[in-house]
Amino acid sequence: MSRFRTTRVLTALLSAASLAVALTACGGTTKNDSSDDQGGGSQATGTADPEAELQEGVKMAFLPKQLNNPYSDIEVSGGEEALGELKGEYKLVGPNDASASSQVSYINTLIQQQQDVIGIAANDPNAVCPSLNQARSSGIKVVAFDSDAAKDCRDVFINQATTQGIGEKLVEMASKLAGGSGEIAILSATANATNQNAWIDVMKTELAKPENKDLKLVKIAYGNDEDQKSFQEAQGLLQSYPNLKVIVSPTTVGIAAASRYVSSSNYKGKVAITGLGTPNQMREYIKDGTVKEFALWNPADIGYLAAYAGVALVSGQITGKEGEKFEAGKLGEYEIGADGEIVLGPPTVFDANNIDDFDF
Repeated sequence: MSRFRTTRVLTALLSAASLAVALTACGGTTKNDSSDDQGGGSQATGTADPEAELQEGVKMAFLPKQLNNPYSDIEVSGGEEALGELKGEYKLVGPNDASASSQVSYINTLIQQQQDVIGIAANDPNAVCPSLNQARSSGIKVVAFDSDAAKDCRDVFINQATTQGIGEKLVEMASKLAGGSGEIAILSATANATNQNAWIDVMKTELAKPENKDLKLVKIAYGNDEDQKSFQEAQGLLQSYPNLKVIVSPTTVGIAAASRYVSSSNYKGKVAITGLGTPNQMREYIKDGTVKEFALWNPADIGYLAAYAGVALVSGQITGKEGEKFEAGKLGEYEIGADGEIVLGPPTVFDANNIDDFDF
């Protein structure tokens, strides 16, 4: 997969977060909140020094949506690789479910443990906000990745690709598989998932365009990023909508579960499955004809980029403001865009012709 080595340039200004109100901690000591302690301006303030030397020994904890999720496992592995290169300390914590508030207690514990950086894929953009703001008030940098937290609760956000680009690609694939007309359904993760909802909003806008007038979105179902729940939701969609042509699942858990159901049912060859999945997860369904094509980026690169951004924040190379640049190891140079967003790059479409070229 392309490593997207060219500079990413976005537009608009970053809205700086005001964190004047100190929230109550859950106990234990906290980090000094001065900018000197972190090697640069805290909470997206101060001046970045792009020539600052990257610090060694940076402690960064990754908090994915849930543990034992194949996609999240790949993501955080990239973070572990990067921190190894940077001579930092990698830590992985997280819940076993993807509920809105399940991450809060882990954030509070990481504050007590005096981590330098928290990397989080937020299950809910607002539920984690008070605890993340407490972390930032304590001098901890916050890097959201994959699924954003509220903008005033983190320093930067590592986005897989532009929200617009992902939403457009999902509709493009659905339209192609449906032959330009007919009923489609979406099998999402949780109802509060930031990234899922943003992509779905773009999909709705795309579906409202004249060129897609013959496509009808009949249902948005939620599998909660749980395999069995997603499997059951896929089954329910097909039973409820006998004329359904395509299920679009913008979550790796959902697309695999839907594919597994269709592959062993009478719907195989009649209902198409597409969305976002990993090549290793989806290879068997491409090979047996259940799935014609799907899309994704390299999830490990998201964690890798998040780790480099976290260490750059601690070292003072960046503060999270638009226009700041930093080097991300093998991925090359990146530029921070509007609202602290750092975009990995465009998604890749996988099909029978190229799926064996990838191993993740």
